[in-house]
This record gives sequence, structure tokens and C-alpha cells, in this order.
Amino acid sequence: MIFSAHYREHYKSTFWLAYPVVLSQLGHIMVTVADSVMAGRIGTLQLAAASLGNSIFTIVLVFGLGISFSMTPLVARADGRKNHTRIALILLNGLVMNTLIGVLLFLAFWGLSPLLAFLNQPAEVVRLTIPYVNILFLSMVPLMVFQAFKQFAEGLSLTKQSMYVSIIANVINIILNYLLIYGKLGLPALGLNGAAWATLISRVLMAVMMAMFIFLAPRFAHYRSYLRWQSLSWTHMTRMFKIGFPISLQMIFEMGAFSFSAVMIGWLGARELASHQIALNVASVTYMMAGGISAAATIRVGKLRGSSDAHAVHTAGYTSLILGVLFMAGSALLIILGKDLIPHLYVEDVSVHALASKLLIIAAIFQLSDGVQVVGLGALRGLEDVKIPSMISLFSYWLIALPLGYMLGFWAGLGAIGVWLGLLTGLTFAAVLLFLRFKKLSPQ
Repeated sequence: MIFSAHYREHYKSTFWLAYPVVLSQLGHIMVTVADSVMAGRIGTLQLAAASLGNSIFTIVLVFGLGISFSMTPLVARADGRKNHTRIALILLNGLVMNTLIGVLLFLAFWGLSPLLAFLNQPAEVVRLTIPYVNILFLSMVPLMVFQAFKQFAEGLSLTKQSMYVSIIANVINIILNYLLIYGKLGLPALGLNGAAWATLISRVLMAVMMAMFIFLAPRFAHYRSYLRWQSLSWTHMTRMFKIGFPISLQMIFEMGAFSFSAVMIGWLGARELASHQIALNVASVTYMMAGGISAAATIRVGKLRGSSDAHAVHTAGYTSLILGVLFMAGSALLIILGKDLIPHLYVEDVSVHALASKLLIIAAIFQLSDGVQVVGLGALRGLEDVKIPSMISLFSYWLIALPLGYMLGFWAGLGAIGVWLGLLTGLTFAAVLLFLRFKKLSPQ
């Protein structure tokens, strides 16, 4: 049945929506990958600092992204009902809400960054991390503006434009990394901080380019005609926040588990932390790309729900899950084949290579679970089911993954490998529970 003509049409629709988002999501994570690769060429301490800084920043990043994700199912559902006034209302209020959230996140975490000194990390690593992560916190402001326009466009099934913007910005980021980290073309050599400045500049450009698309493209003229400041409403922003906040919590529970795992691994030393960063970078790339399929699932399920086609909602969700599993199976194979080569791209330390290679094997194993859970979350967001999935994430990662990882890593003496085995177990629990949740809410 899953290969019937009816299912094939859903596969095609999901694929053509997903691949631009996959590339766009890849652009997000490649900023971190480029920072880590280029920082690693400076030294192991810089790579460890990038690992710690990115692990902390990831928590802030996913909170902001989760809030912005509330726009997509709302726009998709309104689009299914052809309610143009409602769509414009979501754009205006979503843009203001996202901007405010970006400013608040920057101010809050910039003030808290000195507390990194109390995480029991190597002192030299902390000294390098604080200025680096503060610049990344500032980049949340333009990133949240970009996300507002991106989620609005994706809710209308327009996914290619943000892909182009992300690719352009990623190329600019890599060029700026080279210039600012190493001090080329007469610019100062800023080291690790140069990577952060490159990220900030590229994200400002992303916001500007996406704003120009939304406010100048003729296809949005109809929506722009409904944009009025008197339509700005705390009630509407509160409703979006109530949808986005549980999404943020779910993402924080998941990404926060990986970030806290970096803190635990940091207790073992800089070599282990650098190895963790390499494996996590690779796993993050495949996760973010699967997130593109998840976003397509949100769009299709939300729009079909708006048109009151329950059977199509079910089929769209299941075909998205199948595509996610197939993609992640291919990713797992590539990771296994490249496990000995990939660490050489980051750092020259042979001891880091050996441990990172072992962690990459575990990363390959949990690809299937990761694919099911991330696409399952996307399908459930299309149904505006966000509270139970956040509880599933809390249970899977903070009550299963981290305690088990600590026991295996420190009590059983497996070190970083034990921590990663805990993450593998938590991801598997999440995948099973989220699949069952979607099955319950969308019976055939």
C-alpha cells in the first residue's frame, strides 16, 4: 500500500516541499560546522571552546526557532481555508513577536554568560568561550527576524526562497570565517571570535534578503494590502507564543540533553570534548536535514487539516515518516563509511581522531530513531499537537538519556562512549512514543 499510486503522489508532494527546507536547514547547521572546522585548525583548545560555546548557544537557538515554528502550521491552516486576512495577521504579529524574543534572548544570555565559569570546564576553554558565545547571542536578533519571514513563506508552501538565502549566507559566512579567523586581506586575526562575527554578519544579511523578498515580491502584494499596525495584537502574539513555547520546550529538552552531554564530557577533558563536537556536528547536519522533511510534514498536515481532509492528513504524515527513515538510513551508511576520515577534517590531534571515530559509529546507529522522532514531531505540529510531544521529549532525554549516559559514562567507566549510548537510548524512546502519538491522533 505504501507504494501505491496514491502514496506516490504524497511522496512527490512532500519531497518537492522538503528538499529546499533541507538545504535551508543545512545552511543553519553548516554555520556551526564551518566554525568548528576552522577553529579546529587553530588548535584543540579552540575546538573545545567552540564545542562548549555552540552547546550553550544551541539551547538559545532552539528556543527561538521553536517560537518561530508556531507561525507555519497557523499559516498553512489559514492557507487551506484561503483566509488571506488571517495570513497577513499572522505575518505582522509573528514578525513583531519574533523580533522581541530575539532581543530578549540576547540581553538575557549575554548577562548570564559569565556563569560558564561555574560549569567545571577547563579554565582556558571557558576564557575563549565567553566572548565567542556573546557574539552568537547577538546574532539571535537578525536570525529571529529571518525566521519570521521564513516560517511565513513556508506556511504558504514557498520553501525555495529561504533555501537560496541560506545558501548565499552560508557561502558568505565561510568566506568571512577565513578572513576574520586567520586575518586575511589586511583584516585583524580574531581567532575564534572571528567565526562568531562572521556568523553575526551572515545572519544580518539573511534577514535583509528575506525581508526584501516578502515586501517586494508581487506574489505577496495581496497579503501586504492587509498589513496594518492596528492589526497588531497582544492576543494574537500570545496565541502564537502558546503554540511556540511547547515546541521550544520540546526542542530544548532534546537539544539541551545534547548540550548537557557536552558539559558532562567536558568533565573528562578537552580531548573528549573535541571528539564529542566532531560527532555532534555530523549528527546535527543529518538531523537538521531531516528537519526539512519534518517542516514539509508540518506544512502538508496543517494545510490538509485546514481543508478538513482527514484521510489525506494521515497519508501525508505516514509518507513523511517513511521518507525520513529512508533519508536517515542513507545518512547512517555515509557516516559509517566516513568515520575514520571525518575527524581529520576538524583537527590534527590523533587521540581525538580515535575517539571521534567511535562516537560516529553510535551517531550512525541512532540515525533511524532520530529520523522518526524529528519527522513525527513535524507531523504533530501540523495537527497543532505540541504539549504532549514536549512531555515525551522531557521523559526520553532527561529521565532516560542523560541519567543512563551518566551511569554508563562515569559509573561504568565508558567515558564519552557511555554518554553517547545514553543519547542513543533516549532517541529510540522518543521515536517510538512520537510515532504512537501520531498514530493515535490520525487514525486511517
